[in-house]
Amino acid sequence: MIDDLVERMRKGDRRAVARLITLVENDEKKAREIIKRIYPLTGNAYIVGITGPPGSGKSTLVDKLVKEARKEGLIVGVIAVDPTSPFTGGALLGDRIRMQDHATDPGVFIRSMATRGSLGGLAKATNDAIKILDAYGCDIIFVETVGVGQVEVDIVKTADTVVLVTVPGLGDDIQAIKAGLMEIADIFVLNKADREGADATYFELSLTLDLESEKWEKLGWRPPIVETVATLGKGIKELWEQIKRHREFLEKSGKLEEKKRLRVEEEIKTIVSDMIAKKVEVSIKAGNLEDILEKVMKKELDPYSAASLIMEKIIGGGKSV
Repeated sequence: MIDDLVERMRKGDRRAVARLITLVENDEKKAREIIKRIYPLTGNAYIVGITGPPGSGKSTLVDKLVKEARKEGLIVGVIAVDPTSPFTGGALLGDRIRMQDHATDPGVFIRSMATRGSLGGLAKATNDAIKILDAYGCDIIFVETVGVGQVEVDIVKTADTVVLVTVPGLGDDIQAIKAGLMEIADIFVLNKADREGADATYFELSLTLDLESEKWEKLGWRPPIVETVATLGKGIKELWEQIKRHREFLEKSGKLEEKKRLRVEEEIKTIVSDMIAKKVEVSIKAGNLEDILEKVMKKELDPYSAASLIMEKIIGGGKSV
């Protein structure tokens, strides 16, 4: 079945793409098989992460950016990570209503994914879905995070360019600073810039960037601040040009390859951690680690030493659990 779906995907079958993404979301064993099969086809798409607090207009911005990309003839993928429905377990908002203009465009593939309890603003299967869209032939993939504040930082491990969206009047002076998101942004967007307080927010963002001037000088890239009114299409072309400019900077400086290497490293570490965690969980349920747990309960062993013993059993020279 998977071979057939992959073959159909390579021929441009959008239904096969949708089915493959559903499989990587719902079936871990099949996800492994799918990624093993398509991995040689990946590595061509450029990934742009769009993050920021709820209500900042991320979906509208993505919608407008898709139009800019399509004007240049690019094949576009969109992964919109939404909250999980308590009833179906699926994406609460579904494929974004604001993006339905692209539904009949064969050059655009839009997919909503549920977080399913995953922190970091991204669904756990997002990386696999990105690989599928990459193998499908997308030139650029926009990944819109769920918008949950402090835990949005995982997008930096996924995207080549991270766009942080903020708006005036969120109640805090640069809410993004307090959320710790300032560190991850390559481009800042001050959306709804026609609102009262926009000038003050722009000034605060600029001031914050000025305080890190030495850092930007070493990096070779100072994040620009782009003012937009997404609903009216204002500032969208400038934002698109800044995304392309950042990509050019990464390619010329060699940092794009560094980012890809770091992404692979982080992904492997995450997979290994998940595999170990599952082995430990299975072993605890099976009672194989009961002696270690009992020693911790009796204060004969501390939790760090217990963890070391468990690691030895799982990946060390001890008996397999």
